Amino acid sequence: MKGSFRLGLALRAAGAVALGMAGIAFFTFVTVRAILDGELNASILGVASIQAASLTDGEQPGSMHMHEWELTADEATSLKDLIRYAQVWRSDGTSLLRSRFMTEDLPVATADLGTASGGELLWTEALWRGEPVRSLLYPLARFGEGHGGHVLQVTAPLATRNEMLTRVGAFLLALSAVISLWTFLGAWWLAGRAIRPVEEIIDQAETIEATSLDQPIRAYAEVHEYRRLVDVLNGMLERISRAFETQRRFTSDASHELRTPLTAMRGEIEIALRRRRSEEEYRATLGSTLEEVIRLTQITEDLLLLARSDARALPRTTAAADLSEVAGRVVARLKPRADARSVGVALHAAGEAWVDVDPGALGQVAWNVIDNAIKFSHPGGTVVVEVSTKPGAAQLTVADSGPGFAEPERVFERFYRGDAARTHHVPSEGTGLGLAIVQGIVTSYGGAVEVANIPSGGGKVSVRLPVAGPGAAGGRDVEDAPQARVAATST
Repeated sequence: MKGSFRLGLALRAAGAVALGMAGIAFFTFVTVRAILDGELNASILGVASIQAASLTDGEQPGSMHMHEWELTADEATSLKDLIRYAQVWRSDGTSLLRSRFMTEDLPVATADLGTASGGELLWTEALWRGEPVRSLLYPLARFGEGHGGHVLQVTAPLATRNEMLTRVGAFLLALSAVISLWTFLGAWWLAGRAIRPVEEIIDQAETIEATSLDQPIRAYAEVHEYRRLVDVLNGMLERISRAFETQRRFTSDASHELRTPLTAMRGEIEIALRRRRSEEEYRATLGSTLEEVIRLTQITEDLLLLARSDARALPRTTAAADLSEVAGRVVARLKPRADARSVGVALHAAGEAWVDVDPGALGQVAWNVIDNAIKFSHPGGTVVVEVSTKPGAAQLTVADSGPGFAEPERVFERFYRGDAARTHHVPSEGTGLGLAIVQGIVTSYGGAVEVANIPSGGGKVSVRLPVAGPGAAGGRDVEDAPQARVAATST
């Protein structure tokens, strides 16, 4: 279960509780030990005070008498945990007196006796009869001159105290382990309940296929904590569904557009091969076929350009180009087509408008937008081409006197041609890829394209591109700029 969120959360929770319990157990253990030691020390000190007063209450100076219970040896043995052993020493290590039930001297160091005989209470710990004991060295000089150099040693076994501490430590260890285990199990259970909605959402998401993208995820959609996740997934599914639909429609339209010239070419060739024909008839057939080949080539190039745009692989060769100069050349080359449709074209350019865009790509953008406006303008109408500059951007605005955009939000879709009833006067040439190509090129250079309907009638396309850096105009000769690539692609 490596990498499991549930296991990781349970282990972290159990580890945190175990660490906290370890701190509590340590503090509790130290506190209990301090309490037990305090009570034991108080008991030893009390016995030492009473025994010292009893030892020195004789009538003769320096005489001593051990105050003890009248117990048999068996009673003393059975009560060994309650007995406090006592022994009187001289400062040089000579034993003077000891409890009647003791068969051997208490453990003591001569140096400690010397220190205690100077009037200082001294606590020591050592092993006696194989068990740990604690001793208090109590100077008797304070009870009279006759006891100078005499030291009373009162000793108590530590076995009971150590056993109690062992039990407390074992209890605290067991308690910490149990609480940590229950914490792990509780965190495991809670984590399972917490991620169960996510698993159900995943289960529903796994059942969604390309044919069921319109089915939203409904699991826990009403739970506040998971509502945003469900909304995000449903929004993503909606976008994918739209993309699938757009791709399906695009594939269908592309197939239709490619099939049309191929069918026309096949028909022309089949008719030409049915019988011998004159040279003029063959030339006419070849000319018609060439037109369809040119159209097919144009569609293929446009589709390739759009595919590169979708893959963000459009070549972005940047070179300073004057938008006003490029627009002027395009208007000049499209003037015969405009005259043939009785459409006037007016160009308004306030001055140079330098942009960091490949001149060929810029010429294709201007051609597609202006040619599209000429095509959709009513005979006798006017197309107004305006080049202007704004802070940080140059703008090409093309307004026509046509019917406007029936569905402005769809004009950038591939193969979109608008409502046939509104465009009955428009020639049938074109593939419906022009504005899609414009958008792909402009956005690849960090610009933007907008369309809008003019209230008085007609449509308007605005292309904004970032301006070139300082000195761009002087960096190249306008007359030497590459000729704009003119394309017969329009919507």
